[in-house]
Amino acid sequence: MKLERREFLRGLSAAGTAAILAPRALYSQVGESKIEILINEPIGPINKDLYSHFVEHLGAVVYDGIWVGEKSKIPNYNGVRKDLVDNLKKLKPGVIRYLGGCFADQYDWRDGVGVRDKRPTRVNFWADTKYKTTKAYEDLPGGPQKYETNRFGTDEFVTFCRSVGAEPYLAANVRSRDVRVFLEWLEYCNAPANLTTWSTERAKNGHSNPHNVSFWGVGNESWGCGGDFTPEEYATEFRKFTAWLPTYGVPLKLIGSGPNGGDVNWTRNENFSKAWR
Repeated sequence: MKLERREFLRGLSAAGTAAILAPRALYSQVGESKIEILINEPIGPINKDLYSHFVEHLGAVVYDGIWVGEKSKIPNYNGVRKDLVDNLKKLKPGVIRYLGGCFADQYDWRDGVGVRDKRPTRVNFWADTKYKTTKAYEDLPGGPQKYETNRFGTDEFVTFCRSVGAEPYLAANVRSRDVRVFLEWLEYCNAPANLTTWSTERAKNGHSNPHNVSFWGVGNESWGCGGDFTPEEYATEFRKFTAWLPTYGVPLKLIGSGPNGGDVNWTRNENFSKAWR
């Protein structure tokens, strides 16, 4: 018997429809199905650290934005803007990261501790300005967009974090400082008072109790201003900076520098994966 193509397709379609409808007819005899959405029933807790913030050291973010000084006419808590602290508390931040952006890659934490009036002034060459030429840059008026006074440093930042209920997150300089500088920063923040040279220095600066900083970034934007590292080079630096760290009883959370945007070469490259091992 010869079966035309159109007749075959019509028959096939009818058979498929019957196969689909048959289960429905069977289920309808049992009862209707329903989906119930329990909007008030929690699935599980959300980690508070997801609700965190980032301090970029550009323009007026730090100076005037956070730090105004204890003698400022602007209401403040120990030099930090009162309105900022009061409002940030309401957001209940989990973690606040400091030395964000490329400023972290030139920073020496030792410049930002001790008597404020005796702290060194450095050039902040990551200036948040439109100027490009050297002469135009030299013609700029003095200010935080050009110079870094280091009035706001480690102790001030940690105090700020605690005042708003957040954990401090410090970013180590991998581009222009070595492992020893990182170890000494860790010592300054976390070693018990008068146990080491740097913890004694912290106590002299008015902070006898350790800062107990858990979150440490190892480098910043290491694919660019943080050293122009290849993924393999950065993996080697990360391992060097994080090997055999003293914890001083504080659980450390060491955070690597991620890729630039969607550069999967940083996370899926075979040689990069080997370098992490």
